[in-house]
Amino acid sequence: MQPMEEVYRRHARTVYRYLLTLTRDDDLAEELTQETFYQAIRSSDRFDGSCAVSTWLCAIAKNVLATYRRKHPAAEDVDEQILPTASAEEDAVSEVGRLELLKKLHALREPYREVLYLRAFGGLSFREIGEVQGKTENWARVTFYRGKELLRKEVDEDA
Repeated sequence: MQPMEEVYRRHARTVYRYLLTLTRDDDLAEELTQETFYQAIRSSDRFDGSCAVSTWLCAIAKNVLATYRRKHPAAEDVDEQILPTASAEEDAVSEVGRLELLKKLHALREPYREVLYLRAFGGLSFREIGEVQGKTENWARVTFYRGKELLRKEVDEDA
């Protein structure tokens, strides 16, 4: 594996964006990113190269977040927080429409919800989403498309 300083320089932003999509809290995402790299340093001898470094780091990040949530059950549920507008598509939606859209997005079942969050709010590419989920880039594209169609159907039903 590369020296940890290089790994950090190359992948810290990806890990941070991944955690930001899951927590929607800048400070918490930053804190958990640091903890992720701490855990990566502690377990670097277990990295076998069978996956991309970014995939390995995001898996660690997911575990770090799960540990944080177990230790802080009284903390506000991160899925209930409202995200700032993060894309041109969202800019086109009115504030009331945006809130309704976010409620409908939150109600989607997995994996659609997480893939839509990662793409729309995390800014991850389909390749990165596939790596994070342990799937292919094509799976990420198809899942995003199907999730978007489910979301569109929900919005159209209410219109």
